Amino acid sequence: GGVFRKCVAKLIMSFLLLFAVLSIGGSMILWSLTGNPRYKAWAWKAFRATVVVLFVLLALFAIERVLAPIA
Repeated sequence: GGVFRKCVAKLIMSFLLLFAVLSIGGSMILWSLTGNPRYKAWAWKAFRATVVVLFVLLALFAIERVLAPIA
C-alpha cells in the first residue's frame, strides 16, 4: 500500500528531476556553443517550470503528512 506508493512517487520525482537537469544543462551547453539566445531562454523557462512542479509536489507531500493521521 502506502510504502510502495511513496517509493513510486519518489522514483518518478527523481526521474523528472534528472530529466530537467539534463535538459537544462544540454540547453546551456548548446547556448554556449552556438550563442543562440533561444537556448538560454528555453533553459530559463525549463528551470522555472521545474521549480514550480517541485514546489507543487513538496506541497502535496506536506498535505499528505498533515492529513494522514486524520484518516
